[in-house]
Amino acid sequence: MYNSLEVLLDSLIRNRIEALYSDLLKNNNIYNQFSSDRNLYFKQLHELLPQDMHKTLFLYDDADLSVQTILEREIYLQGFKDALQLHNELNITSN
Repeated sequence: MYNSLEVLLDSLIRNRIEALYSDLLKNNNIYNQFSSDRNLYFKQLHELLPQDMHKTLFLYDDADLSVQTILEREIYLQGFKDALQLHNELNITSN
């Protein structure tokens, strides 16, 4: 069941995470500050590293963002599974 659930929910999860990011950008000053700081630090690293290390820095950033994307999706999916399990348990105990 879980594999088919993941396939069905993949688009929903992606859209929901994008909406959450949009809300963060609009409403969360702390998130925006950390995001700005991260961008500044990345720019500083890029400027300070020798030219031959720029590709490595971009590869690192890409890998880091990919890991973050997978983590976000898995956390969201696990929360959904937990909610379904809790719903089922509550239905069992109330019957």
